[in-house]
Amino acid sequence: MRFPRFAIEQSDTEFYTSNSGIALVGLAINRFTSLTSRVTKAAPCRGIPTADVLRCYLGLLCQGKSDFEAIRPFWEDDEFFSAALGVQKVPSPETLRQRLDQVADSVARIVDFCTTEFLKKAQAALSPLPSGHMPLDLDVFTQDNSDTKKEGVSYTYRGFNGYAPIAAWLGLEGWCLEIEQRPGSQHAQQGFIPFVLRAIRKSRQLTEVPLLVRLDSAHDAINTLVALREEKVDFIVKWNPRGTDVPARASAIFAQGKLVKQDKNGRIAIMTEIVERAYTDEENKKHTITLRRVLRATERNFERDGTPRLIPDVEIEGWWTNLSIPKEKVIELYKGHVLCEQYHSELKSDLDLERLPSGKFATNALVMHCAGLAYNILRAVGQVGLMDKKRARRAKQRRRLKTVLQDLMYFAGRVIVHARGWTLRFSRHATGQAQAFAKTYNRFAYG
Repeated sequence: MRFPRFAIEQSDTEFYTSNSGIALVGLAINRFTSLTSRVTKAAPCRGIPTADVLRCYLGLLCQGKSDFEAIRPFWEDDEFFSAALGVQKVPSPETLRQRLDQVADSVARIVDFCTTEFLKKAQAALSPLPSGHMPLDLDVFTQDNSDTKKEGVSYTYRGFNGYAPIAAWLGLEGWCLEIEQRPGSQHAQQGFIPFVLRAIRKSRQLTEVPLLVRLDSAHDAINTLVALREEKVDFIVKWNPRGTDVPARASAIFAQGKLVKQDKNGRIAIMTEIVERAYTDEENKKHTITLRRVLRATERNFERDGTPRLIPDVEIEGWWTNLSIPKEKVIELYKGHVLCEQYHSELKSDLDLERLPSGKFATNALVMHCAGLAYNILRAVGQVGLMDKKRARRAKQRRRLKTVLQDLMYFAGRVIVHARGWTLRFSRHATGQAQAFAKTYNRFAYG
């Protein structure tokens, strides 16, 4: 079978880009956040404005690139990149690194503020649970930075050296409210109360729907439960059975609880109990708090590969909650908390943030704040442009960031500059993508 041989040419005048989606990112930053004005006031400097440096780095992150060296192609030929982001000049990799090192402490909170500001001004869709609650999930995840000497890298609970940041996610779409960078050895509960309070207050700025805070067993502490009660939010916190006699406790659950499953493979029972827990406040006064705990015991007679066990394997789980709904629904509502792992995966793999670019902890903390804003921008692009039922292979609440990058951010187009006007022209074969791009651009520009 014969196939054509292509002649390879390079135009002397025409200009193409493989990153048309930067036009969407520039609109999102400049129209829906006050990043430029706030950073200009907080970090004035000579040369390239710090706001331009930050916008360029956000443009990199929204292409799934976190390394400072990735800015070099745009620095050498920055016509479309700079125009799309609205910056005067693109910094070199060296300038980018040095400037972020210089301003890390002064602008980190500004970027953090803009992360929530973007959701508010862009009128991001927030979907509640079937129960009518708006889920607010907080969780720690790890970043493997083994074999490096970066500041803050230490042994994590996952068994490698790295970082252990904590993040807050709102709604079924998984919007990022806040990220706090942490050393790898820092315990999840250390500094957690101020973090969860900030997340709750930010959530209330975005929605009036009742919040449901979901936490894993790393945050099973009386201080956490008291703080959540005082904030008057509903919560489900996984119980940590440390120090518990598991066989004895399981026997009690099977004897007193409701048997929900029993067959040759084993049995499952659930029950509810009311527990009084004592605590001491900041003034050293003693108090008690009444809590509801849902317990589940599971007994398995076979291994996962089907091998019979001589002694049944017994497991117990529990959840602290202030909800008055049936115990089965409490367990069902908590299942959604596992989606945090998906959000963490997208942040680390799709935005290339497993191994952070700087040796300085403060700079990497700023990088993570920028990542939170970039994550929300990409999520919003996906929600507006890629949620059309005609484009969806199956019903979804959101599109993975990787899909957004492939379909819209890396969308190739011809850049035409004429009469001081800019035009992006797409291929005649890319009708669906072109329509999605135009829909998103018009929403961000005029919506």
